[in-house]
Amino acid sequence: MTIIYNKSKHLAKRLLLRRNQTPQESILWARLRRGQLGYKFKRQYSVGPYVLDFYCSIKKLTIEIDGSQHLENKEYDQERTDYLSVLEIKVLRFWNNEVNTNINGVIEKIISELSPSP
Repeated sequence: MTIIYNKSKHLAKRLLLRRNQTPQESILWARLRRGQLGYKFKRQYSVGPYVLDFYCSIKKLTIEIDGSQHLENKEYDQERTDYLSVLEIKVLRFWNNEVNTNINGVIEKIISELSPSP
């Protein structure tokens, strides 16, 4: 069976991204780390060819923080979302501005996704 999670060939990239996280990633990580929302998240976790900003394996949920560069990469983002969808991984996307101006709203959306379905 092919390993698609956290391949060692992506390790250097993951480490670099962790060391050079954006201010918005730092803000959100401070709220996600250490199971503060009731679930463990990992940051800069790779799935297949992609490195995810934040990933909760138990809930199969990834959280992506998008900056202006994503306006020009819509096709790439859609391919990535489609790939993750095949693996039944849900993608939540937030803009940098949302994290900067409405972190509580962002956290509420994440909690809503983490909550069990009725």
